[in-house]
Amino acid sequence: MSAALPTSSREWHLVARPHGWPKAEDFALREAAVAAPAEGRVLVRNQFFSVDPYMRGRMNDVKSYTPPFKLDHPMDGGAVGEVIASNAEGIAVGDHVLHGLGWREIADVPAKHAVKVDPDLAPLSAYLGVLGMTGLTAYAGLFDVASFKEGDAVFVSGAAGAVGSQVGQLARLKGASRVIGSAGSDEKVRLLTEEYGFDAAFNYKNGPVRDQLKEAAPDGIDVYFDNVGGDHLEAAIGALNVHGRATICGMIAQYNETEPTPGPRNMALIIGKRLRLQGMLVGDHADLQPAFVEEVAGWLASGELKYRETKVEGIEKGYDAFVGLLRGENTGKMIVSLV
Repeated sequence: MSAALPTSSREWHLVARPHGWPKAEDFALREAAVAAPAEGRVLVRNQFFSVDPYMRGRMNDVKSYTPPFKLDHPMDGGAVGEVIASNAEGIAVGDHVLHGLGWREIADVPAKHAVKVDPDLAPLSAYLGVLGMTGLTAYAGLFDVASFKEGDAVFVSGAAGAVGSQVGQLARLKGASRVIGSAGSDEKVRLLTEEYGFDAAFNYKNGPVRDQLKEAAPDGIDVYFDNVGGDHLEAAIGALNVHGRATICGMIAQYNETEPTPGPRNMALIIGKRLRLQGMLVGDHADLQPAFVEEVAGWLASGELKYRETKVEGIEKGYDAFVGLLRGENTGKMIVSLV
């Protein structure tokens, strides 16, 4: 056990259910006492924690695939940090672990839910993104859910985000005939083509998605990876070739809407084209984790796979980082740094 443990830790609580866009007054940064870990638990000084689009859904009091955040309790999410006290076999003080108790400075984590990670293999923050849940989402969503095969033309929405940028690069590395991405700024569009190797990309704010996609993919697409929904999904249904497949991963365009959003107006095309549109949750694909880490770590080491992170410094910026993510202010993975 460590001798000089901190006595308190700051943590973010949800104090009101947001209606529409989350507001600062829906959250509170509070102080909590820290005690030595009970048997089978470890204390972790978080160095980085993740903010992700799915967390917006957990702020609503609705039944879903993951329970909603409780009011006046600390929120949670992916985090990585250093063990400062251990009361569990197999995890020692000084080890670095990945776990699910983010949004706080010090986490009291059940050892069975802490995964040791190697800071020499990759920067610690990478385990929240390119080598973490977002990376596995890209890998499983493209290869398993969308049944990608060599020669497919692939369109990715939200392509400069943590998941989308990896999907496009994985498709390219596995022999896609063409990779197209959409993003929300001209700077992000340049990043997609110049750094990530997309064949074409467009700024969805510069004109109708349908028209820009048709120009970027004159021969249609075989796979669509959806992070956005709305007009992007409608455009993709129009562009998909016969027997095309779509992975429906996220619909960030409508997470903060207060009224029901209309679905694509061209759903009838699904019949004639025999399309497959499938939703995905990364938790269903844990069996792919070993293959994913082995393959992606190799591409990272060789420099064939590139990634970006947007780091916001300081726990007090947790709310700002989350809302910035929803507004598309991030390039790549949005991370809050506590170091």
